[in-house]
Amino acid sequence: MTAATQPALGSLLRDWRRRRRLSQLDLALEAGVSARHLSFLETGRSKPSREMVLLLSEELDVPLRDRNRMLLAAGFAPAYEEHPIDAPEMGPVRAALDQVLAGHEPYPALVVDRRWNMVAANRSIALFLEDVAPELLEPPVNVLRLSLHPNGLAARVLNLAEVRSHLLGRLRRQVALTADDQLERLYEEVAGYGPEHDEHDAATEGAIVVPVRLRTSAGELAFFSTIATFGTAVDITVAELAIEAFFPADDATTEALRRGV
Repeated sequence: MTAATQPALGSLLRDWRRRRRLSQLDLALEAGVSARHLSFLETGRSKPSREMVLLLSEELDVPLRDRNRMLLAAGFAPAYEEHPIDAPEMGPVRAALDQVLAGHEPYPALVVDRRWNMVAANRSIALFLEDVAPELLEPPVNVLRLSLHPNGLAARVLNLAEVRSHLLGRLRRQVALTADDQLERLYEEVAGYGPEHDEHDAATEGAIVVPVRLRTSAGELAFFSTIATFGTAVDITVAELAIEAFFPADDATTEALRRGV
């Protein structure tokens, strides 16, 4: 996107500030600038330096992709590069992902990009792909669509209402944080797969985490997951990757996976 097609920096700055529910005074205090100067930046009466754009985008926790957009709007070159995952420069990243995925076996783990498309997975993820409609496995495989579509994993999730509510909540927060139009359309799509309001699942009352209770050929298995990201990423692709690792939620699932179901 060129600077000529960019919205004004002031409107972008104001939009991100409002998304973070900050007043001009709040942001000015956090960034160590005057509220008057921030107001002039938002109205276009003052032109910021490159350092000021980067400072404000950092304080607002703006995604790297959108920080570049703000820099372009202010007339500066982008600060963050974006390499395809298969680029030679990404070799150390791919190696790290492969090591994490392989090291997590026999438990399932996968890597997704910012729009929940599967980038990589270990062999154990096949447990989640049983009886899934072939069209849902055509690349790029969208993990949310795969999980919530009636012809996908949803058909085997025993506590679907709760899992669905949890996943939609995550996606809703991500839309609010990133202002990504494609994620918003994805939310509208997957939210339409089920009822408008999910019923409360009493079976998980008092649980420490929200489990996924899955019907399999080996019987009922239960999992919970953790999510990890690259903490020092300055490449857009790397910053947008997330590793979701699944762990057994009960002893029966641990034993089944160790036996190699």
